[in-house]
Amino acid sequence: MYIREKVKMQAKLQATSNRISLTYDLYSSLTTDSYGCLTAYFIDNDWNLQKNVLNFFYLPPPYCDTYLAEKIFGLLIDWGIEKKVSTITSNSALINADPVKDLRSKLNASRGLFCGGEYFHIPCCAHIINVIVQDGLKEIDEALHKIRESIKFVKGSKAREQKFLECVTQSSLDVKKGLRQDVSTVWSSTLIMLHHALYYRQAFMQLEISDSSYNGCPSKIEWDNLEKISKLLSVFYDITLVFCTSKYPTANVFFPTIFSAYLRLKQETGNDDECLKTLAMRLLSKLEKYWSDFSIILAIGVILDPRYKFSFVDWCFKKLLGDDGVQESTRVKDKLFSVFTMYTTPTKLIPSPKPTIMPDESCYNDQFNASDDSFSRDADDFFKEFDSLAREDAFQQKSQMELYLDEPRINRKSRLDVPTYWKVNQYRFPEVAAMARDILSIPFTTVNKVNYFDENGRMLDQYNSALKPDMIEALICTRDWLYERMRQNR
Repeated sequence: MYIREKVKMQAKLQATSNRISLTYDLYSSLTTDSYGCLTAYFIDNDWNLQKNVLNFFYLPPPYCDTYLAEKIFGLLIDWGIEKKVSTITSNSALINADPVKDLRSKLNASRGLFCGGEYFHIPCCAHIINVIVQDGLKEIDEALHKIRESIKFVKGSKAREQKFLECVTQSSLDVKKGLRQDVSTVWSSTLIMLHHALYYRQAFMQLEISDSSYNGCPSKIEWDNLEKISKLLSVFYDITLVFCTSKYPTANVFFPTIFSAYLRLKQETGNDDECLKTLAMRLLSKLEKYWSDFSIILAIGVILDPRYKFSFVDWCFKKLLGDDGVQESTRVKDKLFSVFTMYTTPTKLIPSPKPTIMPDESCYNDQFNASDDSFSRDADDFFKEFDSLAREDAFQQKSQMELYLDEPRINRKSRLDVPTYWKVNQYRFPEVAAMARDILSIPFTTVNKVNYFDENGRMLDQYNSALKPDMIEALICTRDWLYERMRQNR
């Protein structure tokens, strides 16, 4: 079955006429063996976003950077897509600069890379956010420990729980909201736990007074810090929820969400509270590196969303950088049209002018043909200026990208499926649509929506861990291919 499905998968990859983006992730078995997972993302000829695991391969210890680059390149050749690759997205902790550089060189040698590899490596956005949030939570680590222990204390017996509910009632709080416990490796659960604990702040303080056995209540300063930092980190929780709204979020959703986090942190660097200001500056420095390196490709993705276009990117940079934003916007626009030139051909012009119907000679009035040679020469000289204007108009004909950008934006709040929009409009703007197919399919995260908030590495279960590597690959790949086909046929 695996061989049969692999042949079908290969035919599917060969049939697509556009670029293919990749993700690379690392898995571990219970026997501590390491496995690499290579996944392809692309928008097919019917404008459906496809996600397919290509290979799940064993990494023999100790594997080096050169081995990893050669292994991935060999797999791409095996699939016959080495000339179709656009980007590879990975957790930066799993694949460093050297194998990326080696792989880029190999793909460039076959002239197969999108934009010559300028945007080849995309660090996983979810990983960047997780690192930032975990760093922020360290700032309140001691106070968080007190919150966890306080919740354990309350839930330790029915009597304590009843006592706490009495304190909740005395504090005029809603008993239905309830306390939540967290999983320390899943930061979203920590923020939710913190949100609920902050709601019951007065009840905990009341419990400390009424129950002498409870002595783990955070101090007023700790409560205040918990509240400030949880509000700051909640922006990352909100934007991560945006990524989870669809199974495979397209590239256009990332720029607005990352921008909102960047702007929020930058605003907090001017906060009067020294603790919050210092934390915001530290977190901003982590996000700044990602933003500075990848704001261009993120921006191009959102420009191809008709609800935003270039005007949104221009507004964002001016909001973020003030007068310096004009220079950054210009840089984005130059890069946008530079990428667009890869999709343009001299024969494709939109709107395609209807051929002008030239009148035949019988339509001309003879009285103007040769009545006065001197007048004809004078008139011809006089109208040469108009003829030059006509030539200028021909040179100034707008490209498809310019025409797309000139059209009014769709309402930003409308629920629009962007690939479907380009499917409908591909005949109006075929070159822009071809570019959109390649850009929108770029994954900015390797994480599925179940694991967005989890910092644990990928782990094979006990059943897969007991199998041989070739059997593991056959099972995982075949299952993924069959599931994806069922999803597309729904």
